[in-house]
Amino acid sequence: MTAVIIEDEPLAALELENVLKRVAPDITVVARLDAVRESVAWLKEHSVDLIFSDIHLGDGRSFDIFTQVEVAAPVIFITAYDEYALQAFKNRGIDYILKPFEEEEIRKALEKVRQWFLQEAVEEKKRPYQERFLVQIGPKIKSVPVADVAWFMADGKYLMLYTRDGGSYILDQTMAALEERLPPQDFFRINRKFIVSFSAIQEMIRYSNNRIKIVLMPPPPDHMEAIVSADRIREFREWLNR
Repeated sequence: MTAVIIEDEPLAALELENVLKRVAPDITVVARLDAVRESVAWLKEHSVDLIFSDIHLGDGRSFDIFTQVEVAAPVIFITAYDEYALQAFKNRGIDYILKPFEEEEIRKALEKVRQWFLQEAVEEKKRPYQERFLVQIGPKIKSVPVADVAWFMADGKYLMLYTRDGGSYILDQTMAALEERLPPQDFFRINRKFIVSFSAIQEMIRYSNNRIKIVLMPPPPDHMEAIVSADRIREFREWLNR
């Protein structure tokens, strides 16, 4: 399991990371962030399984992060203030711990996280996958089968669907919601912008920092590159090697 710590007090971040090494060695802290702006930029480019976050940061409150970037991971809030609990649980909060925290509190919070993931897995098995998408072309409505989809791309405030024959359409969904409805054997989210179909991958090229560049057909617009983010490389290789 991967995690990120959002905390503007270096000693507090270090203490939390040391506690995690003792109580949950299976969790890897992949980044320590200390500001709203930095966290938004990082989360737009990376995904993690779990977020630990203080509330008061140097340039604002951590809630501002979750209004600017779409986050699927549960959040454990750790703060010195007790008045934000309700707001925390409205922002993907799964637990709310007051500073100074005890090791046992972290352990119990992580148990909630593991139960949450188990429940998500059960719900995922029950949830039917999308079979077709209704898209609008002017006054007309068209049905696009999932088998015809090459890839999806987040383009600013729009989510675009691209078909294997070169068509492009706007979808009224979020990337996170879409990802949950797609058959995982056929589609993979390579970064914050792209979900690609296995059938649309024409070639793969080694990129900088051991990343992978994907050549898609049809190609993305405006010479955009489809690059597997560093934190998704391992899962991507496993998805391909099935």
